[in-house]
Amino acid sequence: TTTDLVLTVTERLRKAGVVGAFVEFSGAGCDALTVPDRATVANMAPEYGATASYFAIDRRTLDYLRETGRPAAQVALVETYAKRNSLFREPGSCEPSFDEVIEFDLCAVEPCVAGPKRPQDRVPLRAVASGFRKALAEPPSHGGYGLDSANVRSRGTAAFGDRTWTIGHGALAIAAVTACTNTSNPGVMLTAGLLARNAVARGLRVPPYVKTSLAPGSRVVTRYLESTGLLGALEALGFYVVGYGCTTCSGKSGPLPTEMSRVIEVSDLVVAAVASSNRNFEGRIHREVRAAYLASPPLVVAYALAGRIDIDLTSEPLGVGTDGRTVFLADLWPSAEEVAELEGAARHAELYRENYASAFDGTPQWRELDAPAGPLYPWDASSTYLLEPPFFGDDELAAGRGVANRIVGARALGVFGDSLTTDHISPAGEIPQASDAGRYLLEHGVTPAAFNAYTMRRGNHHVMMRGTFAHARIRNLLAPDAVGGLTRKLPEGGICTMFEAAEAYRREGTPVIVIGGRDYGMGSSRDWAAKGPRLLGVRAVIAESFERIHRANLIALGIVPLRFMAGASRESLGLAGTEQFTIGGLQSAIREGTPALVEAQPAAGAAVQFKVHAAIESPVEAQMLEEGGIFAGVLNALVTTERPKC
Repeated sequence: TTTDLVLTVTERLRKAGVVGAFVEFSGAGCDALTVPDRATVANMAPEYGATASYFAIDRRTLDYLRETGRPAAQVALVETYAKRNSLFREPGSCEPSFDEVIEFDLCAVEPCVAGPKRPQDRVPLRAVASGFRKALAEPPSHGGYGLDSANVRSRGTAAFGDRTWTIGHGALAIAAVTACTNTSNPGVMLTAGLLARNAVARGLRVPPYVKTSLAPGSRVVTRYLESTGLLGALEALGFYVVGYGCTTCSGKSGPLPTEMSRVIEVSDLVVAAVASSNRNFEGRIHREVRAAYLASPPLVVAYALAGRIDIDLTSEPLGVGTDGRTVFLADLWPSAEEVAELEGAARHAELYRENYASAFDGTPQWRELDAPAGPLYPWDASSTYLLEPPFFGDDELAAGRGVANRIVGARALGVFGDSLTTDHISPAGEIPQASDAGRYLLEHGVTPAAFNAYTMRRGNHHVMMRGTFAHARIRNLLAPDAVGGLTRKLPEGGICTMFEAAEAYRREGTPVIVIGGRDYGMGSSRDWAAKGPRLLGVRAVIAESFERIHRANLIALGIVPLRFMAGASRESLGLAGTEQFTIGGLQSAIREGTPALVEAQPAAGAAVQFKVHAAIESPVEAQMLEEGGIFAGVLNALVTTERPKC
């Protein structure tokens, strides 16, 4: 399927190292890909690190515009513009010149998933079960779960209805057909619907402990699933439409069944989620689910039927049908001809025109809102959802005078290993009652049932800064024996939450920094992964390498991204993270690209000195840091420019 292609491309490009690059897909293979296929590949650009991914405009592009209801004049304009600017690709035409060419054979793609913690970790379908079992005993430093021989065999029981189920490691807790681009692709969505139809016909059902959901990327998807009679089959397996847009893929799956949560906790189980999503970083899908896999929509349905991830779908049966015969995935998988025949139902231009004609009218709830009374938003100080942000206040204006040349006596708020994601820095899912954010909401009269998710509270900086570095699975090397948003307050050495430590450092007037490894800030372009650290007082991040989007966001918030010199790292320099750090020469590092000097002074012994580079890619970024970030730049412009009179 397209998803198999996407996951293979992601693995290949991540290994090739395309962070910050503009990637263009060209060659004869492009002729075989539909526009939805191309969009699904390009939509994974953040997962392989590219700045942008591009497929040239061609005949298939024009056909897609017509099929999705665009006016003839717009299609003609696209064609004319593309041809006059040498952007139109004809089959067999000369290829452009590129800085680097990576050969990719579409015929080498095989069924696969990615996981259990990163989208680039592709696993052939036949190796998923053995790979999961191996990961159970692997140490966390190698991407595993570090279970001993006794824990690997742990089991529990959970009662659902009149039946008791045995739940072990690898049990499937969540199966979600979700994520905007994947669930807007007719090929994989119709395949999923046909597979569900065939499963229902054979009498298969999804175990009750699996939480299922369907979040189409468009209302059009729901319409063509209905018109082809496939939506009912998906619903029979529990895949009801829960909404449109980001749901489970960004941590908004809601709570697991109570019995499932209980058995996971009591038996300390590593349960799994399978989603047709882009991202499966640790704890992103659900804080109780430690293993997450990306898969095509039909494979999501298949794993849901199996009820576990530790199954070889190429050779083991999914279950037993009502006729008493075992049913394999191959028995349910529809033919390519059957899928192609139904795809015509998704290509009626009128279907798109009908669904998008009122797209900007809003829902009935939106239309029922009272119109604003004036030109300025009336901030409600008692709201727990939407508060006036602090970034444009007088204090911020006073502080935003640019990056100081020296940071003296800083402490490390956190020390992290490789591949720290923006999900780790700013969680998206459930707000735990015992967290700093949970306690804040309780103090403001919000009941736990109304906490909602971090992403729903993005308009409340008090919640978001308390949630910064508060991920349930984050590992801070300053508190190596703990998992979660904990750190060591220095120099006293006591263990506390990241927010508590940041507040203590703020009261003392102690600046704070963060130390990371390779690929710092992987994942979503989450602005709060930079806003949160800024509000916690983080002045700089020192890492071996940065993901492009997060690096740019740090700069926009006035946080200096500093890169260890080639070949150097926290480990090679012998840094524990408990030292006091002084960083000098920042302004010349930002303006001229010269190295800055860091001195790390431990409590006892000689100081360690090392050089770092400011990870700045353009004069605009340098200017932004010199102004103290984008908010400070805007404020400075406002106070130095005569405002127009009303």
